[in-house]
Amino acid sequence: MVQIHPSALSSGHRLSSYFAPSHSTSSSGTRISIARSLVLKMEQPVDGVKKLFASHSAKASSSLVCQSSLGAQEVSPRKDEWPVHGLSETVVGVLGGGQLGRMLCQAASQMAIKVITLDPLEHCPASAIAHNHVVGSFSDNVAIEEFAKRCGILTVEIEHVDADTLEKLEQRGVDCEPKASTIRIIQDKYSQKVHFSRHGIPLPEFMQIDDLESANRAGELFGYPLMIKSKRLAYDGRGNAVAKSPEVLSSAVTALGGYERGLYVEKWAPFIKELAVIVARGRDGSILCYPVVETIHKDNICHIVKAPADVPWKVRKLATEVAREAVSSLEGAGVFAVELFLTEDGQILLNEVAPRPHNSGHHTIESCYTSQFEQHLRAVVGLPLGDPSMKTPAAIMYNMLGEDEGERGFQLAHQLIRRALSIPGAAVHWYDKPEMRKQRKMGHITIIGPSMGIVEARLNAMLTEESLESQTAVQPRVGIIMGSDSDLPVMKEAAKILNMFNVPYEVRIVSAHRTPDVMFKYAKSASERGVQIIIAGAGGAAHLPGMIASLTPLPVIGVPVRASVMDGLDSLLSIVQMPRGVPVATVAVNNATNAGLLAVRMLGVADVDLQARMSQYQEGTRDEVVAKAEKLEQVGWESYSNS
Repeated sequence: MVQIHPSALSSGHRLSSYFAPSHSTSSSGTRISIARSLVLKMEQPVDGVKKLFASHSAKASSSLVCQSSLGAQEVSPRKDEWPVHGLSETVVGVLGGGQLGRMLCQAASQMAIKVITLDPLEHCPASAIAHNHVVGSFSDNVAIEEFAKRCGILTVEIEHVDADTLEKLEQRGVDCEPKASTIRIIQDKYSQKVHFSRHGIPLPEFMQIDDLESANRAGELFGYPLMIKSKRLAYDGRGNAVAKSPEVLSSAVTALGGYERGLYVEKWAPFIKELAVIVARGRDGSILCYPVVETIHKDNICHIVKAPADVPWKVRKLATEVAREAVSSLEGAGVFAVELFLTEDGQILLNEVAPRPHNSGHHTIESCYTSQFEQHLRAVVGLPLGDPSMKTPAAIMYNMLGEDEGERGFQLAHQLIRRALSIPGAAVHWYDKPEMRKQRKMGHITIIGPSMGIVEARLNAMLTEESLESQTAVQPRVGIIMGSDSDLPVMKEAAKILNMFNVPYEVRIVSAHRTPDVMFKYAKSASERGVQIIIAGAGGAAHLPGMIASLTPLPVIGVPVRASVMDGLDSLLSIVQMPRGVPVATVAVNNATNAGLLAVRMLGVADVDLQARMSQYQEGTRDEVVAKAEKLEQVGWESYSNS
């Protein structure tokens, strides 16, 4: 508690600044140690003690002299000069203080890494949580040079910075990550295309245009529609125009500011999906890639990201290889976002690269073991790169774009946030931007879940305001299916076991012979709905388990059901004689109990609670046998048999 010297209460003077409690921080970032009793040098008197703490301005702090009753007080250095005791002793300076800078600061706080930001806006999204925020333009060479003096490492959250100044700073020994050469390449999209073309990265065909003649020549060469792009300052759909025919070519160029702005054209890529890969590169050159995601755009702005992308494994592998090769051709450490096109014929074409965290990687905060923001900090300061793999089966990131201007826009956004907070697996990120505009990125919502189908259903419920009851219901993890209701007396034993272990399940009649279309639909949709294991019972020819296994990547446990002839041996042999490449696990004839137990064990591989329950179950069966053995010894076999 701070005590005011009695002379302060009788003098009629006022304090010019008030710092409390001990080691508090003023609005200027100055830290002052305050002893139990203070003597304060006063300014001019004012009437009454009521206004004793009237002034709290940073400017007045220079006129305040604090002295301890035990001796002179100690004034600590300014905030950005404090000693660093986090995971890195280096202060990281970030050019830009938008939402990416904000989330970098949030990740930094978890590792006690000090991040300071430079942005022209005093109240930019990162300003409230940065270790220190400097107001200044990240395209101003003087501002950048002064800012660099406070940092051990300089990085970016936006590529539209002064690359010339970064290059000069590097020559003076300033550590910039990624390197100025990379920023220079990336911020000019035409130079970016030339660079990647020279390194053999697959791209849509492109060429520079300087006048109407060259534009018409490009149209003749590439055909229409023709994508026209600005070389610089083009992002979130800005700086792009589509000419659908030669007649509208001139108007499209005019809409972009004319040829003098610097334009180039790309051959239209007949893509069926837009993909993206976040790539992390360490200071030692090590590279890790995040899972491939699908990006869905609204008015040329990233609107929805699905992780992982619903594409064949070979497409994921090819996309990852292209992204890795692209980043390998650049210099410097950090996180890079590689945007890609998937064409109708299965090609992967590079669209563009961002040398920083990216909208397509926001989901990683909730869905991956290491978020892209933590990864970027790890990379630039030289810490080991983290695990980029997903810790949840599926995730969707939904961008909250401004739906209206001003207060009305804020109201609509907050309504959406309230709905999101009722959705299982949803996390809201609000960027705290002071001004609302249409199509402006104001925040994002990430929804995670056991399958993409479930996550998509939750997103739809959030957007359409439909009842959330279906979204809060427990989703089945095991599917129990059979060809006929005559198999139910056997198959219900699997359900009893799953009930015992509190594993949610569903029971369905699916005939491989009488309802093949239902069987096909069930097998194809099971994984999307969150089912993880299928228990299939069948008698006679027992085709159901094998047919289901051929249609789904999920594990299938076949239960041979005893029929009226051959005592179930035909069913057992049919299940175990599946061809190579179509595995089906099986149990004893009519032993659906073991099928249920096997399903629990399989789920328990990634569920410690189920493992513990299974251990308890095994102990229970052991204790039961021991008790029976002891009773037999005590009463003898005759009494035991009659009991």
